[in-house]
Amino acid sequence: MKMRLLYAVPVFLLLFLDSCTSDSIEETSILEAENVVTIEQDLLDIVNEHRLTLNANTLKFSDIAYKYANIHTNYMIAKGSISHDNFSSRATDINSEVEVEMVAENVAKDYLSAIDAFQGWYNSSSHKKTMEGDFTHTGISVKKDEQGNYYFTQLFYKK
Repeated sequence: MKMRLLYAVPVFLLLFLDSCTSDSIEETSILEAENVVTIEQDLLDIVNEHRLTLNANTLKFSDIAYKYANIHTNYMIAKGSISHDNFSSRATDINSEVEVEMVAENVAKDYLSAIDAFQGWYNSSSHKKTMEGDFTHTGISVKKDEQGNYYFTQLFYKK
């Protein structure tokens, strides 16, 4: 069975400024890590709630998709911009671990919350189509760069 590759290009970016706090560096790092995990889980919940309103299946969390989403988010942070670079390789790598019919991804930058990222994707026809697509599994990676910018990668696949 031939695997189809899909991806969505972001339409716009929002810019925000971070404020400084008096927390220690270690406490701040722990809080930021917890915040990122919360954003990832919240975004999955929001996407699934939206899919339910369309009578679509909910997406199951995939460790495999999450692994490759994290790798790509790290790549975008190192590059300093969002991209779908090497998407075909990610899709092939996912397919080498679990046989899939198709793979897609959404990427974003500079949203401060799960709902903001969702709304940005929802307002973009290509991102919305991906979120609402005929997929079964997903993994969402959210990471913050040294300047405080959040990067998002959501990978989708259908088994």
